[in-house]
Amino acid sequence: MISKPKFKICRRLGPGVYDKCQTVKFSTASGKFASPGGAMRRPKAQTEYGAQLIEKQKIRFSYGITERQLSNYVAKVTHLKGAGIADRFYEELESRLDNVIYRMGLAPTRRAGRQMVSHGHFIVNDKKVTIPSYEVKQGDLIKIREGSKGKKLFEGIVEKNKEYVAPKWVSFDWSKMEGKILAKPLRTETFIDLNSVLEFYSR
Repeated sequence: MISKPKFKICRRLGPGVYDKCQTVKFSTASGKFASPGGAMRRPKAQTEYGAQLIEKQKIRFSYGITERQLSNYVAKVTHLKGAGIADRFYEELESRLDNVIYRMGLAPTRRAGRQMVSHGHFIVNDKKVTIPSYEVKQGDLIKIREGSKGKKLFEGIVEKNKEYVAPKWVSFDWSKMEGKILAKPLRTETFIDLNSVLEFYSR
């Protein structure tokens, strides 16, 4: 069940922020609180700054990162020239180890992936990594630590992921319990306007 704080965040920023908000139940519940008595109210005109701020907050809450981390990612890509800056920005966000664990189907949410990485459950290229923001690269091998495979955390994980389809840039072999980064992250998220976020920080 979604918590009240997350419910409010999803209503303000959109259901794409958290997985639990992307349900019919959330849509139905959210609609009940559109306005007192259920009557429709004319939305306030949104400024360009306000729209960019919302997009920035979407990224922060969706990926579970701090303001400093987000601004660092922006600073890292803004020196680039051309039309590919937004795609590079997306690559930086998606290449976080906690997000990769989530994308591979090893964690139900990015938050869970962050906790699992912090607790030392994964090996990257034969080394235990406990930093959620660790940047993975094409060709990296990710394994569940031998001592963690028997934990309740991974109980029934193969069955749970029977219908799961991972993004094309990652793969996970459930028979070997190891995954691989096949390519650079492909930009698939559509609920976030990355260019607006870049413009926000260029002010």
